[in-house]
Order: sequence, then structure tokens, then C-alpha cells
Amino acid sequence: MPAFEDLIDGYRRFRLGSYREQRERYDQLAQGQSPKIMVIACSDSRVDPTRVFDASPGQLFVLRNIANLVPPYSAISGQSSVAAALEYAVTGIHVHHIVIFGHARCGGVSAALAGDFDNPVAGKHVHAWMEFIAPARDAVKAACQLSPDIDAQRALELANIRLGLENLRSYPFVADAVAKGTVKLHGVLFDIAEGVLKILDAKTGQFEPVKVDL
Repeated sequence: MPAFEDLIDGYRRFRLGSYREQRERYDQLAQGQSPKIMVIACSDSRVDPTRVFDASPGQLFVLRNIANLVPPYSAISGQSSVAAALEYAVTGIHVHHIVIFGHARCGGVSAALAGDFDNPVAGKHVHAWMEFIAPARDAVKAACQLSPDIDAQRALELANIRLGLENLRSYPFVADAVAKGTVKLHGVLFDIAEGVLKILDAKTGQFEPVKVDL
């Protein structure tokens, strides 16, 4: 399959290019990792946080899933990749920051608004996962009933980040680290088309664009 062969060609470029250029860095990373930042991002193929932040190998501990969701701690029953990754990041490698990295034009958010995942028969696993966005989705839909001019897609993308930050605080080990000041939580949204990154300002509660001298 040519798509897989493209990956192998990419490996060859990596091996002869950036790997060789950063050989000393990779030699250090071979001994272990100590990233200070965890990023929870969407699985969307168009958005790679390591590229957006121009991060070096070993700088970010990244967890990706559909629509960059964080289930509340109360919803965890049995094994959870999100809970396990969070626990390892906070208590294992001791990250200092957790960033929920949302993005504009998110397909998961769009489908949630359209009700594409409402029928569990169509995809029970996706249906169950996307139920975690329901509180934010329902609030946005209610707001749109009162004010039809609201951009529901953008509103839910932002509301989903806020909900994720709220849910992060429901994990005891995260709440404890935040209370001690050893971990800080952040919410950001990246616009694919415009290249703009917005950061949630804790004081104003608004997403403010990062200033860039172009």
C-alpha cells in the first residue's frame, strides 16, 4: 500500500536528516524522559501539537484522543487510557503543566452537534466516548436557542476545553498537585486555517490570541 510506503520514505528522511542533526539529543533521550509539559490533544491528523509548538523531542508528553476529551474522574470505571496517562504524567514523571489543546474545525465537535454519534448502533465505542462532551454540547445548544447568531461549532470547541479543565480538577492527584502549586492547567485553541493560537486567560475567562510579529 503506497500510504505505508510513504511512512517508510519519511523514516529514511528522518534518519538521514533531523535524527542525525540532533544525535546528541537522542542519545540523552535514550537514557529516559523528563518532559515538563503534558498536552492533551485531538487525534485529528491535521493538528500536531509538537509541530504547532515547534517542540523538541522529549519536550512534550502527549495524549491524543477524539476531540481532546477529558472524562470526569467519577466516570472512570476499570482501565482508562486518559486516567493512566494523567496519573503517570503527574505522579510518575512530574510534569509542571497540563495543556488541553483544542482546535478549530474539529470533526468530533461537528459530529457531536449534528448528532452523528447519538445512535450507539452506528458505533458504540465512539458513541460512549462522545457522551463525555454532552454537558458542553447541551449548554451550547441551549444558548443557540436563545441567540441563533452564536457560532455553535466555535462555541462548543471552546466550551469543550473549559469542560476538560474542569474535569481535570476532579482527579485527586491533579487537584492535589494544583493546590500545591506544582502543576498548572492551561487551555488553548489552534485555528488550522488561520494559524492563530488562542490561550484561555484565567483572569478574564476569555481566549486571547498569542501575539506574533509577522
